[in-house]
Amino acid sequence: MPAIRIFVPGGTFDQEYDELTGSLEFKDTHLPEMLRLGRCRIDVSIRTLMMIDSLDMTDADRELIVRNCQQSAESCIVITHGTDTMVETAAAVARAVAGKTVVLTGAMIPYAFGSSDGLFNLGSALSFVQVLTPGVYIAMNGRHFPWNKVRKNRETGVFEPFP
Repeated sequence: MPAIRIFVPGGTFDQEYDELTGSLEFKDTHLPEMLRLGRCRIDVSIRTLMMIDSLDMTDADRELIVRNCQQSAESCIVITHGTDTMVETAAAVARAVAGKTVVLTGAMIPYAFGSSDGLFNLGSALSFVQVLTPGVYIAMNGRHFPWNKVRKNRETGVFEPFP
């Protein structure tokens, strides 16, 4: 079974509610806790790259993600990412990373809220990255999509295929 690298750039997965300001903020990644709660028994290494909302992500931030994917010794990579610009980051990775299976996933509701889809999406991404052929994919709601054949439907709040 191959080792899996997880890169964390932030996104809804890791946002928390600040009771004083009434806003969402970042403290630290919830990934270790999520893996423990999910009883994950695979070889996983986590690296936090940044903690930002994907709407605030710049080309330089995407380049950092790409560079880390290129330099990773692991051929199976999961990236937890904000859903708003996940496809844009997937495109940047697809242009520059070959021979590896990269799966981006996210959450519509922060993990800290308790009703998040994040735990399910993370588990799905970890499963998909082990069985898909090399390439770049988006995994959400139990489905996987090639990076260039998916979009986020902002009206329904789900990722869907498109030609």
